[in-house]
Amino acid sequence: MGSQCSCFDDEAVKSCKVKLKNHKIIFVVGGPGSGKGTQCEKIVEKYGYTHLSTGDLLRAEVSSGSQRGKKLSAIMEKGELVPLDTVLEMLRDAMIAKADTSKGYLIDGYPREVKQGEEFEKKISPPTLLLYVDAGKDTMVKRLLKRGETSGRVDDNEETIKKRLETYYKATEPVIAFYEKRGIVRKLNAEGPPDEVFQQVCTHSPPLK
Repeated sequence: MGSQCSCFDDEAVKSCKVKLKNHKIIFVVGGPGSGKGTQCEKIVEKYGYTHLSTGDLLRAEVSSGSQRGKKLSAIMEKGELVPLDTVLEMLRDAMIAKADTSKGYLIDGYPREVKQGEEFEKKISPPTLLLYVDAGKDTMVKRLLKRGETSGRVDDNEETIKKRLETYYKATEPVIAFYEKRGIVRKLNAEGPPDEVFQQVCTHSPPLK
């Protein structure tokens, strides 16, 4: 075996699939400013799901000062991408930790490309649904600029926002097309106020319950 990582050996994968067998797994995809974070909060509140964002998991791991956190910090400081296996390992650990208490999982902002979705299925479990929180480009720019007035986030300025949206569309379109072929994509019109958007979520609720 040498130093090969056994985080995803056959036994680990089998045991993970058994633990998560009766849990719904929802990929939540939406651009910056689409309001997907708000919708995730509402789903957690109403349906008892666990909300997992890969960005939050990475930040929490880095600030924990663990060995894995130190490695991640070094990778991110160089501006490199965190290896897919590491992201999957963190998602899997977080999912298993909540397996006894959670009705299902909202995987927020993931997958960003088709390969990530395929690896997730192979090593963790297939998704039940992909929830596509879809707002138009102008709406997202407007919302992010408004947020920028109070957030103090350096990336909430018009030029950066447009670049982020371009990156998002390029990455996400193939993902949505991939899952549309399986008929598991539910598209929400996210132009309106959060409560109106959530009404649409509730009409898709049979898969969520």
